[in-house]
Amino acid sequence: MPNYFALIPAAGSGSRMGGEMPKQYLSVLGRPLIHYAAAALCGHPLITRVYVVLAPGDSLWQTFDWSAFYAKLRVLYCGGAERFESVRNGLDAIRDEVGFEDWVLVHDAARPGLSAALLDRLIAEVGEDPFGGLLAVPVADTLKRADAGNRVLRTEPRDGLWQAQTPQMFRYGLLQRALSLLGGTVVTDEAQAVEQLGFQAKLVAGDITNFKLTYPQDIKLAELILGGKA
Repeated sequence: MPNYFALIPAAGSGSRMGGEMPKQYLSVLGRPLIHYAAAALCGHPLITRVYVVLAPGDSLWQTFDWSAFYAKLRVLYCGGAERFESVRNGLDAIRDEVGFEDWVLVHDAARPGLSAALLDRLIAEVGEDPFGGLLAVPVADTLKRADAGNRVLRTEPRDGLWQAQTPQMFRYGLLQRALSLLGGTVVTDEAQAVEQLGFQAKLVAGDITNFKLTYPQDIKLAELILGGKA
């Protein structure tokens, strides 16, 4: 039976948030943002270990208390300039600990709303899939294509469009291969890397509460969601 591992790439600066502190360490209800991703993954009984990939010069991680997660959590100081580079470097760093057929769930540090129910659904629906899959939600809003002056160029059809979330769950061997063969190509998530090999990841219904914090105003929304779950 394959094992389940999780990887949280957290080497970025979160420039769209503004400010000097990297986004993953911003305070949300008195805890660093990344705490909620770590708690959700470490708390799931099927996940054997959770790896956090930080920038080599990260000095903030040690300023917080992670003792509640020591049984499962391991930190890797091998993050890259781009998200996919952090994931690739993290996979390389754990090659002696994870089997080729084991599952790896890659989750954004800036998605604090991941629930046990969503993890259960993802693992149940992707566990027997030959390629892997990801949480996602169908696009509900009308989409507009803008021109260079930010005027509507046209309305884009939304039929069949989904907004990707995380975790994204793939076999270790497949994901490592997909990321290692990118060359100079930049991808924004793991599913896109797997697409480059010609494989189609499975879309698993996510939830809007599992949104990604991108802008300063998102912190207040996250606190409302997390406060409601407390």
